[in-house]
Amino acid sequence: MEKLALIADIHGNLTALQTVLEDIKKRGITHIYCLGDIAIKGSNPNEVTDLIRKNCEVTIRGNCDHLLIYNCIVPMQKWTMDRLSDTNKKFLENLPFSYDFYLSGHLIRIFHASPCSLKHIFNPLHSNAENDYKNFEITDPQKMFENTKFLGKTETDPIPDIIGYAHIHSPNIFRFKNKLIFNTGSVGLPIEIDNTDSDKELSHFSTMSSYVILEGNLNSKEISSYSIQLVRIPYDVNKEVEKIKNSDIPDKEILLRNYMYAQS
Repeated sequence: MEKLALIADIHGNLTALQTVLEDIKKRGITHIYCLGDIAIKGSNPNEVTDLIRKNCEVTIRGNCDHLLIYNCIVPMQKWTMDRLSDTNKKFLENLPFSYDFYLSGHLIRIFHASPCSLKHIFNPLHSNAENDYKNFEITDPQKMFENTKFLGKTETDPIPDIIGYAHIHSPNIFRFKNKLIFNTGSVGLPIEIDNTDSDKELSHFSTMSSYVILEGNLNSKEISSYSIQLVRIPYDVNKEVEKIKNSDIPDKEILLRNYMYAQS
C-alpha cells in the first residue's frame, strides 16, 4: 500500500508549508498532490510556488491561482505577480481544474472548489446563504460528483466514488449515501473559526495547518482496503505574522486579521 499527502490553500505561507512538508517527509510519504490556492495572501509567493512545483507530482488550479493569471486587478494580486518568476507564472497558467485517479479500486476525483466552477462552494459545516457565496452555494452533495463541462467531462465518463476538495479551509470528511467527500483544510490559512460564532476560546485550533493522508493501492482498480486521515500540525504562526508585518504587501491589516487569534 502507498500513502499520498493532499495539501491545499497554502496562500504564500512559507513557514506553514515548510512545516507541513517536513511532517510529510518524516512519515515517509513521497506522493504529494496539491489542490490549489498557492501564492496569494502571503509574504513569500515565489518561494511557496517553487516548493509546490518541485514537491508535488499533481497540482490543481485554485480560484486564487486563476485570478492571478487571468484577472489580476487588485493591489495584493499585482504585488504577488510582481514577485513570481516567469517559470512560476507559466506553472500557474497551465494548472488543470481537476485530476482523477484510482486508489484501491475507488475512483477519486480532486478539484479545488466544485465541479461547477471555481466560485461555487459546498460547505457541509454551515450555510453560505447570507454571504458573498449565496448565489454559488451547493446544497446537494450529489452535485459534487457530477461530470461537468467545466471539468472537461462528459456523460460517458465514470462517476467518481470519492471527492477530495479544498477552498473552504475547513478539514472534514462527509459521507453521502455510498460515496465519500473529504476536504483537505488549509496549510497556510487554517481559519475555519470563521465558520461559527461559538467556541471562540478554542480559536487556537484554527492556527494549526491541516492536510489529508490517503492510504491504499495507488492506480489499482481492484477493490481493497483504503483509509483517509485528517492531519493537524502546529507551525510558528508568530514567525509568519512578523514576515507579513515587515513586508510591503498591500492590505496587510486584512491578512493579519486571519492570524489575530494566534496573538491572544
